[in-house]
Amino acid sequence: MYRIFINDRLNEIDLEASLPLLSDQRRQQALAYRHELGRRECIAAYLLLCQALREVYGITTLPIFEYSEHDKPSIVGHPEIFFNLSHCKEAAICVVSDQAIGVDIESIREYDEAIAQYSMSDEELFQIQQSSHSDLAFIRLWTMKEAFVKLSGRGLPSQLHLQSLLSDIPSSRFITHISPDRRYLYTLCLPD
Repeated sequence: MYRIFINDRLNEIDLEASLPLLSDQRRQQALAYRHELGRRECIAAYLLLCQALREVYGITTLPIFEYSEHDKPSIVGHPEIFFNLSHCKEAAICVVSDQAIGVDIESIREYDEAIAQYSMSDEELFQIQQSSHSDLAFIRLWTMKEAFVKLSGRGLPSQLHLQSLLSDIPSSRFITHISPDRRYLYTLCLPD
């Protein structure tokens, strides 16, 4: 069981009104962003988690995070709740689950061959090049890799490992959604 919460109206977030709604820990994280958009993204993701905790688990206290050795967050006092947050300039997303889960969201942007060469295997590059929408194909594969890494909690792998990351993972573990107006794409990675 999992539930997804999305905010794709980040420009409507009132920073001054939102800061008191955050835990001290998250407020410091949000204020550490240099640009206003980064602050809005950070705030939106946390507020989505708060909404998810209220609606799914009946928890109304502000979540405090503790971090694994690879910086995977968990909620202090609630090891039974698994969650994942992601944000981009277009939207923020939160997924909560009763099992480990990963999610990544990215803005849809023009395809960049150099980034693809760095992060994709030869087979994935071929898939991208054969696609009629190389931008979507690339971002889908990128979000699949990020979501898997976030599910595993092992941190970002080396370039070589990043390129071959999806080779042994069944595609049935991934669910990808493209926003109706094609501004962003997100992928969930489900447990085995």
